[in-house]
Amino acid sequence: MTRPAATAEPPTIGPDDARAALHRLRAEVGKAVVGQDSVVTGLVIALLCRGHVLLEGVPGVAKTLLIRTVATALDLDSKRVQFTPDLMPGDVTGSLIFDPHTAAFTFREGPVFTNLLLADEINRTPPKTQSALLEVMEERQVSVEGARRPLPDPFIVAATQNPVEYEGTYPLPEAQLDRFLLKLTVPLPNREEELGVLRAHHAGFDPRDLAAAGVRPVATAADLAAARAAVGRVHVADPLLGYLVDLCRATRNTPALELGASPRGSTALLNTAKAWAWLAGRDHVVPDDVKAVARPTLRHRLRLRPEVELEGVGVDSVLDAVLATVPTPR
Repeated sequence: MTRPAATAEPPTIGPDDARAALHRLRAEVGKAVVGQDSVVTGLVIALLCRGHVLLEGVPGVAKTLLIRTVATALDLDSKRVQFTPDLMPGDVTGSLIFDPHTAAFTFREGPVFTNLLLADEINRTPPKTQSALLEVMEERQVSVEGARRPLPDPFIVAATQNPVEYEGTYPLPEAQLDRFLLKLTVPLPNREEELGVLRAHHAGFDPRDLAAAGVRPVATAADLAAARAAVGRVHVADPLLGYLVDLCRATRNTPALELGASPRGSTALLNTAKAWAWLAGRDHVVPDDVKAVARPTLRHRLRLRPEVELEGVGVDSVLDAVLATVPTPR
Protein backbone atom coordinates (compact mmCIF):
# COMPACT_ATOMS: atom_id res chain seq x y z
CA MET A 1 0.00 0.00 0.00
CA THR A 2 1.44 3.32 -1.07
CA ARG A 3 1.27 6.09 1.50
CA PRO A 4 0.41 9.58 0.35
CA ALA A 5 3.38 11.90 0.21
CA ALA A 6 3.69 14.13 3.25
CA THR A 7 2.90 17.78 2.63
CA ALA A 8 5.94 19.92 3.33
CA GLU A 9 5.24 22.70 5.79
CA PRO A 10 6.46 26.16 4.81
CA PRO A 11 9.68 27.14 6.59
CA THR A 12 9.24 29.20 9.72
CA ILE A 13 10.41 32.79 9.32
CA GLY A 14 12.33 33.99 12.34
CA PRO A 15 12.21 37.58 13.64
CA ASP A 16 15.77 38.29 12.47
CA ASP A 17 14.96 37.09 8.96
CA ALA A 18 11.78 39.18 8.92
CA ARG A 19 13.67 42.27 10.09
CA ALA A 20 16.33 41.75 7.43
CA ALA A 21 13.59 41.45 4.78
CA LEU A 22 12.04 44.76 5.80
CA HIS A 23 15.43 46.47 5.78
CA ARG A 24 15.90 45.14 2.24
CA LEU A 25 12.48 46.58 1.43
CA ARG A 26 13.58 50.06 2.42
CA ALA A 27 16.72 49.75 0.31
CA GLU A 28 14.74 48.43 -2.68
CA VAL A 29 12.30 51.35 -2.58
CA GLY A 30 15.30 53.67 -2.76
CA LYS A 31 15.98 52.43 -6.30
CA ALA A 32 12.94 54.34 -7.55
CA VAL A 33 12.16 56.91 -4.85
CA VAL A 34 14.92 59.33 -3.91
CA GLY A 35 15.26 61.11 -0.58
CA GLN A 36 12.17 59.82 1.22
CA ASP A 37 13.75 57.39 3.69
CA SER A 38 11.75 58.65 6.68
CA VAL A 39 8.47 58.31 4.77
CA VAL A 40 9.36 54.76 3.70
CA THR A 41 10.13 53.90 7.32
CA GLY A 42 6.77 55.34 8.33
CA LEU A 43 4.99 53.14 5.78
CA VAL A 44 6.85 50.08 7.11
CA ILE A 45 5.75 50.97 10.65
CA ALA A 46 2.15 51.34 9.46
CA LEU A 47 2.32 47.89 7.85
CA LEU A 48 3.72 46.43 11.07
CA CYS A 49 0.97 48.04 13.17
CA ARG A 50 -1.90 47.37 10.73
CA GLY A 51 -2.46 51.12 10.59
CA HIS A 52 -3.30 53.66 7.91
CA VAL A 53 -1.24 56.63 6.78
CA LEU A 54 -2.03 60.20 5.82
CA LEU A 55 0.58 61.55 3.38
CA GLU A 56 0.84 65.31 3.07
CA GLY A 57 2.99 66.93 0.43
CA VAL A 58 2.86 69.20 -2.59
CA PRO A 59 2.19 67.61 -6.00
CA GLY A 60 5.17 65.99 -7.69
CA VAL A 61 7.05 64.55 -4.70
CA ALA A 62 6.47 60.91 -5.76
CA LYS A 63 3.67 59.94 -3.37
CA THR A 64 2.01 57.65 -5.93
CA LEU A 65 5.35 56.19 -7.03
CA LEU A 66 6.23 55.53 -3.39
CA ILE A 67 3.13 53.40 -2.75
CA ARG A 68 3.54 51.47 -6.00
CA THR A 69 7.19 50.78 -5.25
CA VAL A 70 6.50 49.58 -1.68
CA ALA A 71 3.80 47.23 -3.01
CA THR A 72 6.16 45.86 -5.69
CA ALA A 73 9.01 45.32 -3.23
CA LEU A 74 6.61 43.50 -0.86
CA ASP A 75 4.98 41.51 -3.68
CA LEU A 76 1.57 42.92 -2.73
CA ASP A 77 -1.34 44.22 -4.79
CA SER A 78 -1.94 47.96 -4.92
CA LYS A 79 -4.63 50.18 -6.39
CA ARG A 80 -5.16 53.91 -6.70
CA VAL A 81 -8.36 55.96 -6.45
CA GLN A 82 -8.43 59.60 -7.49
CA PHE A 83 -10.91 61.24 -5.14
CA THR A 84 -13.15 63.80 -6.85
CA PRO A 85 -16.30 65.72 -5.83
CA ASP A 86 -18.54 63.32 -7.81
CA LEU A 87 -17.04 60.09 -6.42
CA MET A 88 -19.72 57.91 -4.80
CA PRO A 89 -19.24 55.44 -1.90
CA GLY A 90 -19.94 52.50 -4.21
CA ASP A 91 -17.12 53.63 -6.48
CA VAL A 92 -14.75 52.92 -3.59
CA THR A 93 -16.25 49.93 -1.78
CA GLY A 94 -17.99 48.16 -4.66
CA SER A 95 -21.67 47.71 -5.50
CA LEU A 96 -24.33 45.25 -6.60
CA ILE A 97 -24.68 44.95 -10.37
CA PHE A 98 -27.70 43.36 -12.06
CA ASP A 99 -26.73 40.52 -14.40
CA PRO A 100 -29.40 40.12 -17.12
CA HIS A 101 -28.11 36.65 -17.99
CA THR A 102 -28.80 35.25 -14.53
CA ALA A 103 -31.52 37.75 -13.56
CA ALA A 104 -29.67 38.25 -10.27
CA PHE A 105 -27.51 40.87 -8.59
CA THR A 106 -23.80 40.15 -8.24
CA PHE A 107 -21.27 42.08 -6.19
CA ARG A 108 -18.56 43.88 -8.11
CA GLU A 109 -15.59 44.56 -5.85
CA GLY A 110 -14.38 48.12 -5.50
CA PRO A 111 -10.73 49.22 -5.37
CA VAL A 112 -10.61 48.73 -1.58
CA PHE A 113 -10.17 45.02 -2.22
CA THR A 114 -6.40 45.27 -2.38
CA ASN A 115 -3.40 45.31 -0.04
CA LEU A 116 -2.20 48.91 -0.42
CA LEU A 117 -4.78 51.46 -1.45
CA LEU A 118 -3.66 54.95 -2.47
CA ALA A 119 -6.54 57.34 -1.78
CA ASP A 120 -5.30 60.31 -3.77
CA GLU A 121 -6.48 63.74 -2.53
CA ILE A 122 -8.97 62.30 -0.05
CA ASN A 123 -10.07 65.81 0.93
CA ARG A 124 -11.47 66.44 -2.57
CA THR A 125 -14.45 64.11 -2.13
CA PRO A 126 -17.60 64.82 -0.07
CA PRO A 127 -17.93 63.57 3.53
CA LYS A 128 -20.28 60.73 2.54
CA THR A 129 -17.60 59.06 0.42
CA GLN A 130 -14.86 59.88 2.94
CA SER A 131 -16.92 58.18 5.66
CA ALA A 132 -17.44 55.08 3.51
CA LEU A 133 -13.70 54.68 3.11
CA LEU A 134 -12.96 55.38 6.77
CA GLU A 135 -15.55 52.80 7.84
CA VAL A 136 -13.80 50.22 5.66
CA MET A 137 -10.47 51.23 7.21
CA GLU A 138 -11.83 50.58 10.70
CA GLU A 139 -13.82 47.40 10.04
CA ARG A 140 -11.58 45.98 7.27
CA GLN A 141 -14.65 44.64 5.53
CA VAL A 142 -17.43 45.74 3.20
CA SER A 143 -21.05 45.02 4.11
CA VAL A 144 -23.61 44.97 1.27
CA GLU A 145 -27.18 43.74 1.73
CA GLY A 146 -26.23 42.10 5.04
CA ALA A 147 -23.34 40.11 3.53
CA ARG A 148 -19.87 40.79 4.95
CA ARG A 149 -16.93 40.65 2.59
CA PRO A 150 -13.55 40.78 4.35
CA LEU A 151 -10.68 42.69 2.79
CA PRO A 152 -7.34 41.04 2.02
CA ASP A 153 -4.67 40.92 4.70
CA PRO A 154 -2.56 43.00 4.85
CA PHE A 155 -4.67 46.04 4.04
CA ILE A 156 -3.65 49.63 4.61
CA VAL A 157 -4.79 52.93 3.15
CA ALA A 158 -2.35 55.68 2.26
CA ALA A 159 -4.41 58.84 1.79
CA THR A 160 -2.83 61.97 0.34
CA GLN A 161 -3.60 65.64 0.97
CA ASN A 162 -2.29 68.72 -0.78
CA PRO A 163 -1.21 71.19 1.94
CA VAL A 164 -1.30 74.30 -0.27
CA GLU A 165 -4.62 74.00 -2.10
CA TYR A 166 -7.86 74.23 -0.13
CA GLU A 167 -10.36 75.52 -2.71
CA GLY A 168 -13.07 72.95 -3.42
CA THR A 169 -11.92 70.59 -0.68
CA TYR A 170 -13.68 68.88 2.22
CA PRO A 171 -11.22 68.79 5.14
CA LEU A 172 -11.34 65.63 7.23
CA PRO A 173 -12.85 66.27 10.68
CA GLU A 174 -10.77 65.45 13.75
CA ALA A 175 -12.77 62.30 14.54
CA GLN A 176 -11.83 60.89 11.13
CA LEU A 177 -8.23 62.07 11.23
CA ASP A 178 -7.89 60.13 14.48
CA ARG A 179 -8.45 56.90 12.51
CA PHE A 180 -5.08 57.30 10.79
CA LEU A 181 -2.12 55.80 12.61
CA LEU A 182 0.43 58.24 11.18
CA LYS A 183 0.57 61.53 9.36
CA LEU A 184 3.74 61.67 7.28
CA THR A 185 5.01 64.85 5.69
CA VAL A 186 6.53 64.19 2.26
CA PRO A 187 9.18 66.91 1.84
CA LEU A 188 10.65 68.41 -1.27
CA PRO A 189 14.05 66.89 -2.10
CA ASN A 190 17.23 68.80 -1.40
CA ARG A 191 19.47 69.89 -4.26
CA GLU A 192 21.52 66.68 -4.45
CA GLU A 193 18.44 64.49 -4.25
CA GLU A 194 16.66 66.46 -6.96
CA LEU A 195 19.79 66.25 -9.09
CA GLY A 196 19.68 62.46 -8.63
CA VAL A 197 16.05 62.43 -9.82
CA LEU A 198 16.97 64.36 -12.96
CA ARG A 199 19.92 62.08 -13.69
CA ALA A 200 17.70 59.01 -13.36
CA HIS A 201 15.10 60.44 -15.74
CA HIS A 202 17.81 61.56 -18.16
CA ALA A 203 19.13 57.98 -18.15
CA GLY A 204 15.70 56.67 -19.14
CA PHE A 205 13.96 55.97 -15.81
CA ASP A 206 10.22 55.46 -16.34
CA PRO A 207 8.13 55.63 -13.12
CA ARG A 208 5.47 53.52 -14.85
CA ASP A 209 7.92 50.65 -15.37
CA LEU A 210 9.39 49.67 -12.02
CA ALA A 211 10.74 46.38 -13.35
CA ALA A 212 12.98 48.27 -15.77
CA ALA A 213 14.22 50.34 -12.82
CA GLY A 214 15.36 47.12 -11.13
CA VAL A 215 12.73 47.05 -8.39
CA ARG A 216 12.07 43.43 -7.38
CA PRO A 217 10.11 41.72 -4.59
CA VAL A 218 12.50 41.42 -1.64
CA ALA A 219 9.96 40.61 1.08
CA THR A 220 6.59 38.87 1.25
CA ALA A 221 3.36 38.91 3.21
CA ALA A 222 4.78 35.99 5.22
CA ASP A 223 7.77 38.13 6.24
CA LEU A 224 5.36 40.86 7.27
CA ALA A 225 3.25 38.45 9.32
CA ALA A 226 6.35 37.18 11.14
CA ALA A 227 7.46 40.76 11.76
CA ARG A 228 4.06 41.69 13.20
CA ALA A 229 4.22 38.75 15.59
CA ALA A 230 7.70 39.81 16.71
CA VAL A 231 6.58 43.42 17.26
CA GLY A 232 3.76 42.13 19.46
CA ARG A 233 6.36 40.54 21.75
CA VAL A 234 8.36 43.75 22.28
CA HIS A 235 8.46 44.57 26.00
CA VAL A 236 7.34 47.92 27.38
CA ALA A 237 8.22 48.58 31.01
CA ASP A 238 5.61 50.14 33.27
CA PRO A 239 7.48 53.47 33.61
CA LEU A 240 7.45 53.73 29.79
CA LEU A 241 3.70 53.14 29.75
CA GLY A 242 3.36 55.98 32.24
CA TYR A 243 5.54 58.17 30.02
CA LEU A 244 3.25 57.51 27.05
CA VAL A 245 0.20 58.47 29.08
CA ASP A 246 1.87 61.59 30.47
CA LEU A 247 2.81 62.78 26.98
CA CYS A 248 -0.73 62.43 25.68
CA ARG A 249 -2.26 64.00 28.80
CA ALA A 250 0.17 66.93 28.48
CA THR A 251 -1.22 67.69 25.00
CA ARG A 252 -4.71 67.97 26.54
CA ASN A 253 -3.47 70.56 29.05
CA THR A 254 -1.26 72.63 26.72
CA PRO A 255 -2.63 76.20 26.36
CA ALA A 256 -1.66 76.32 22.67
CA LEU A 257 -4.00 73.42 21.81
CA GLU A 258 -7.78 73.31 21.90
CA LEU A 259 -7.77 69.56 21.19
CA GLY A 260 -5.23 67.10 22.53
CA ALA A 261 -4.49 63.44 21.85
CA SER A 262 -7.23 60.95 22.69
CA PRO A 263 -6.67 57.54 24.34
CA ARG A 264 -6.59 56.14 20.78
CA GLY A 265 -3.59 58.40 20.27
CA SER A 266 -1.75 56.94 23.27
CA THR A 267 -2.50 53.41 22.02
CA ALA A 268 -1.17 54.34 18.59
CA LEU A 269 1.97 55.80 20.16
CA LEU A 270 2.52 52.56 22.07
CA ASN A 271 2.24 50.47 18.90
CA THR A 272 4.46 52.68 16.75
CA ALA A 273 7.13 52.87 19.47
CA LYS A 274 7.20 49.06 19.66
CA ALA A 275 7.55 48.81 15.88
CA TRP A 276 10.35 51.41 15.86
CA ALA A 277 12.20 49.59 18.65
CA TRP A 278 11.90 46.25 16.84
CA LEU A 279 13.16 47.70 13.56
CA ALA A 280 16.13 49.07 15.48
CA GLY A 281 16.92 45.54 16.70
CA ARG A 282 15.70 45.79 20.29
CA ASP A 283 13.16 43.64 22.13
CA HIS A 284 12.14 46.48 24.46
CA VAL A 285 11.11 50.12 24.11
CA VAL A 286 13.28 53.00 25.35
CA PRO A 287 12.24 56.67 25.67
CA ASP A 288 14.06 57.61 22.45
CA ASP A 289 11.78 55.22 20.53
CA VAL A 290 8.74 57.11 21.81
CA LYS A 291 10.27 60.47 20.91
CA ALA A 292 11.18 59.26 17.42
CA VAL A 293 7.57 58.42 16.52
CA ALA A 294 5.69 61.00 18.61
CA ARG A 295 5.39 63.65 15.88
CA PRO A 296 4.04 61.50 13.02
CA THR A 297 1.78 59.60 15.43
CA LEU A 298 0.25 62.60 17.19
CA ARG A 299 0.49 65.66 14.91
CA HIS A 300 -2.83 65.02 13.10
CA ARG A 301 -4.67 64.34 16.37
CA LEU A 302 -4.03 67.83 17.74
CA ARG A 303 -5.74 71.11 16.91
CA LEU A 304 -4.13 74.48 17.51
CA ARG A 305 -6.04 77.39 18.99
CA PRO A 306 -6.83 79.92 16.24
CA GLU A 307 -4.81 82.71 17.85
CA VAL A 308 -1.76 80.43 18.11
CA GLU A 309 -2.10 79.37 14.50
CA LEU A 310 -2.28 83.01 13.41
CA GLU A 311 1.05 83.58 15.13
CA GLY A 312 2.61 81.01 12.81
CA VAL A 313 3.18 78.34 15.45
CA GLY A 314 3.00 74.77 14.08
CA VAL A 315 1.74 71.58 15.71
CA ASP A 316 5.21 70.04 15.56
CA SER A 317 6.63 72.97 17.53
CA VAL A 318 4.02 72.42 20.24
CA LEU A 319 4.84 68.71 20.30
CA ASP A 320 8.54 69.53 20.64
CA ALA A 321 7.72 71.67 23.67
CA VAL A 322 5.65 68.85 25.21
CA LEU A 323 8.47 66.35 24.64
CA ALA A 324 10.91 68.76 26.26
CA THR A 325 8.80 69.34 29.38
CA VAL A 326 7.42 65.89 30.23
CA PRO A 327 9.98 64.09 32.46
CA THR A 328 11.68 61.17 30.74
CA PRO A 329 11.83 57.93 32.77
CA ARG A 330 15.29 56.60 33.58
